Amino acid sequence: MSSVIAAARFSVLDRSRTREGHTNAEALRDTVRLARELEGLGYHRFWVSEHHGVPGVAGSAPTVLAAAVAAATRTIRVGTGGVMLPNHQPLVVAEQFGVLESLFPGRIDMGLGRSVGFTDGVRKALGRDKGDAEDFAGQLDELLGWFRGTSATGVHARPAEGLTVPPFVLAMGEGAAVAARAGLPMVIGDLRDRERMRRGIDRYRAAFRPSPWAREPYVVISGTIAVAATPAEARRLLIPEAWSMAYSRTHGTFPPLPPAERVEALTMSARERGFYDSGLAGHIAGTEEQVAHELETLLKETGAQELLVTTSTYDREALLNSYRRLAHVITD
Repeated sequence: MSSVIAAARFSVLDRSRTREGHTNAEALRDTVRLARELEGLGYHRFWVSEHHGVPGVAGSAPTVLAAAVAAATRTIRVGTGGVMLPNHQPLVVAEQFGVLESLFPGRIDMGLGRSVGFTDGVRKALGRDKGDAEDFAGQLDELLGWFRGTSATGVHARPAEGLTVPPFVLAMGEGAAVAARAGLPMVIGDLRDRERMRRGIDRYRAAFRPSPWAREPYVVISGTIAVAATPAEARRLLIPEAWSMAYSRTHGTFPPLPPAERVEALTMSARERGFYDSGLAGHIAGTEEQVAHELETLLKETGAQELLVTTSTYDREALLNSYRRLAHVITD
C-alpha cells in the first residue's frame, strides 16, 4: 500500500437514500447496519446527513440518527455531514450534541453546513428563508460559544458547556472562508471539479487561523468512490444515483434510487441524457488497483488528511462489497 494512502483517514457519509420498493424505515435501518459493518472494516468516522421533504432521502433528523448509530457501534466516530445550522437555533444544536457527547464520550463529531431548506415550501415549513444562510459565521460562533460558556445571555447550554465536540465546516460556497477564519477543519467536494476543489483548499490553508479547535488546517475531501471486480461493475454502481440526480434536475424532485437495470432500459430525453452522463463522470471508480492509483494521485495533489466517501447505489450488498474492497485498498 502507498504510504500516502496509509497516512490518510477514510470515513463514510451515508445519506439514508431510499430505494424503489422499499420504505423510509428500511433506509434508516440500513444506515445503522452499514455503520456496524464499516466499523468492523476499520473506517474512521461514520456520518449522517440532514435533508427535509426529499422523497429519495430518509435522513431528516441527523442527531437522532447519529444517536442510533452510536448506540449500535462501539469504536467508530459518529457525526453529521452535516447539521444545516441556518435551519436551527444554535443553542438547540449545542444541547443535542452535548447529549450525544455525554452518552458516547470521545466519539462524536459535529459536521455543520450553511444550506437552508431546498425549496420555498420546505423553508416556509422550517420558518426560515434564504437570507438565514447569510449569517452562517455568526451562527457558528454562537454555537461554539455555548460549548465554551461564553454566551452573554446568562443562559448555560446543558450538558454541552465545557464539552469538546470536534466541529467541521462543510465548505459549500463561503464555507471554506468561514472555516479558515474560525480555525476549524473543512470538508470539501466534489471530485468532479478538482481544479476548483484545489483552489478552495489552497485558499483555506492560506487564510487559516489557529484556534482552540484546530492548531493547523485539516482538509477532508468528500466524494463518490466505487470499487468492484471490473471497471464496468464499478461504473454500474454509479448508475442509480446518476439517474436520480438527472431526474431531479429535469423534473424538480429527487426520487428514490432505482435498480441499475431499469435505468439502462430507459429512453432518456436529450436533456436527461446530458445530466445523466454528467452524473456518471468525475468520480473515482474501478478495480482495487485502479482506485488505489487514483487515490494516491488525489492525496498527493491536495495534501488532504482524510477522505469522506459518499457513495450511494440501489444494491446494498454491492455497496457494502465496494466498501470492503476499498478497505482492502487502504489497509493492505
